[in-house]
Amino acid sequence: MPAPRRTGPVTDPAPGIAISDTRPARLMQILAHPDDDLYFMNPDTQRMLDSGVPLVCVYVTAGEANGVNKAPGRPRPAADKSAYSSARHQGLRQAYATLLGLPKYTEWQKGITTLRGGRRAEVNSLAVGPRRVDLIYLNLAMHTTRHARLGMPNLWRDRVLELPTVVADDSPVRRIESYDYDRLVGVLVGLMDRYRPTVVQTLDPDPDIQYSDEFTRKKDSEQRGYSDHGDHTAVASFSWAAMARWVAESARDGGEIPAFVATSFRGYYNRHWPKNLPDGVLGQKAAHLVPYGGEADWSCGNSGGCGDYNVGGDRPLTNKKGWVRATRYRYPGPRTVLATEPDGRLAAYGVLGLRAVRWRETEIGGGRWGQPADLGGGPLAPTLGQAVLGDGRQLLFALRFSAISGHGGNNAREIVLLEQRSAGGPFLAWRGLGNPERHDDRGRRIGVPVAVTAPDGRVHLFVRNADKGVSTRVRETDGRWSGWRALAGSAEIQDGLATVVDAAGRVHLFGAGFATVHHWSQEAPGLPVTHRPGGHLPAAVDTPAVLAKTDGSVHLLYRTERPWKRMSPRDSRGSASPALTRFSSDGRLLPAVRFDGYGPLATAGGPERAVLVGLDLRGRVQLRHEGRLLTRTAGAVALELPTLDVTPRRGSQGSSAWGPDAHPWTWSPGSGTADRLNRSMSGERGRGRPRVPTKGPAPTGAGPFLQLSELPGQSNNYLLILVTWPAPTVRPPSRMANLRPSSMATGWISSTVMVVLSPGMTISVPSGRVTTPVTSVVRK
Repeated sequence: MPAPRRTGPVTDPAPGIAISDTRPARLMQILAHPDDDLYFMNPDTQRMLDSGVPLVCVYVTAGEANGVNKAPGRPRPAADKSAYSSARHQGLRQAYATLLGLPKYTEWQKGITTLRGGRRAEVNSLAVGPRRVDLIYLNLAMHTTRHARLGMPNLWRDRVLELPTVVADDSPVRRIESYDYDRLVGVLVGLMDRYRPTVVQTLDPDPDIQYSDEFTRKKDSEQRGYSDHGDHTAVASFSWAAMARWVAESARDGGEIPAFVATSFRGYYNRHWPKNLPDGVLGQKAAHLVPYGGEADWSCGNSGGCGDYNVGGDRPLTNKKGWVRATRYRYPGPRTVLATEPDGRLAAYGVLGLRAVRWRETEIGGGRWGQPADLGGGPLAPTLGQAVLGDGRQLLFALRFSAISGHGGNNAREIVLLEQRSAGGPFLAWRGLGNPERHDDRGRRIGVPVAVTAPDGRVHLFVRNADKGVSTRVRETDGRWSGWRALAGSAEIQDGLATVVDAAGRVHLFGAGFATVHHWSQEAPGLPVTHRPGGHLPAAVDTPAVLAKTDGSVHLLYRTERPWKRMSPRDSRGSASPALTRFSSDGRLLPAVRFDGYGPLATAGGPERAVLVGLDLRGRVQLRHEGRLLTRTAGAVALELPTLDVTPRRGSQGSSAWGPDAHPWTWSPGSGTADRLNRSMSGERGRGRPRVPTKGPAPTGAGPFLQLSELPGQSNNYLLILVTWPAPTVRPPSRMANLRPSSMATGWISSTVMVVLSPGMTISVPSGRVTTPVTSVVRK
């Protein structure tokens, strides 16, 4: 009989545990195979690395597969697992040297690191200035020694299995180690505790249910029944179990919760859905796989080989599976949820150390945050849903890992609720709202919660279910909740729902499907939410942003795939258009809004004067209001989607997001005075040319030139960048054009705003006048 399963420490979900103040930033990625980071986590990893964040990559398997490293067009070589593992390690060194802006054959420091429990692993290190990359190879075998089954999924499930390591050619580690379930979790916890990451990136622990015939499944390298490789799922599960244990061990005996944020990325899922990267961003992402893939005739000095040859050249882009053509989050949505406290200060809610936390501004409109207060509830997925009751109380919703353990243990998820006792005050105890699925395996596939408060006081909660449809619960005005109900309609959608209440008081819900954006709404206020087929909306590549208009209509803003010719039913080589499109909910195409970029976006503000926030083609936060485009060119990068802040007491539009140091930042463009600037860049027609400022000459062929400020509380150092349209091709850092200063024009605008955040959350604030400096940047 196998020994009873051992359980690790568990953190108390009650609030009030101290949280460490961890700085500076450090990113840790936990991967199943060499190249998982390049395929599924870029361009996010690249953006953080470019900003100076040190990176630690942990590769759990050796990636040796069958040992055959075949170069296209060459004879099939003999199988050699040690050589193939070494070649893939060399490919990673080549790729990350290039990401650091260095020659691909730059020499790395090779060494051995001792892990928790006395095991040893190879570590490769390379630094240039403040930027540093450490690659750690645990090198577990990909298959079991008996029956050649996939090793990682069986190590996660099996109570007696042990996996040996593979000794790679040219590695300083020459001894075979052995891992079981507890040893691997312990090693990952030890690495987290040693490096103290502020951001942990993992693969998808709970991929979609995906049924394919056996030929297609094998061709797509997917596990039976699910849309990902079995190693990806298992290593992601080990990663989440290790994060939960790290938090528990750290908080034991009066210790502090480690301050980090977690992000999980979809894997082979990318093949099945519209592609969300524009050509420029896609080309840059794919270019980093070229040095990883290498070529058989390269002279890299590594005896095992110079890369993973089947990945080099143009093959990431010609591969019909299309994995590289999208970057998607398992738990999509804004990281910060904003609310206005009764005293006028902002509160920001998020997930830190797998637990809910609340930050408060130190002063009204100051843009600086105090220390986070622990609200408990963990381990939680990183995205919160929010609804605001009529009396100003906050309802926070989360997806909780109610059990995350393999080795014969439970693995379950549930939706949980944290309800505020009074506006701006403390909260009640966490309450479980269950799961729309009855069985744990199906229950693992659900999405993050999205909620909205209707004018009648009911709160509508929505969750993507295991069938890729939508399930809902409704909170009555007396606090009672209905049971879970699946919304009718045969729609299959991605996670990341968008909801809004229209001018007539009807709740609307939108989800991005394979070929269209699906729409559910109430026929009249107070009636059930039902499917609205036949809107003829084109497919969105990300969560649409939604805006209610005063005439009762609802507008959607999102990006679509570029037109392309599919060579076969399995051809998945599309790319996204960088341009933003606008539609009415019934499918009518509306005048375009100039907001080139990639990734999801959010909208807020009055129905006729909306503010948009999202990322430009360089991954920088951009904000658009009344035809002006404002781009943040300094400061920490944003983790996922920023949240808009257009509250009147601040006096300007701005946005908040998590930074790589696991702290929120706030960007409010600075003030200035100059001539009024008109709207020739807004995508609106008939507005004429921009006025040229009285100071300085007007550059030829350029649009308006506007001002940027640094973060609040810092000196106003203005950075000017030439603005050109259309946006150019994005180049890697080593080929980036130099920025040059240009003329500037600034002005003031004012608007009356009511805050409606999308996707998935609403904040009600008093209306008032908002004056904001006009600021803008465009790329050269």
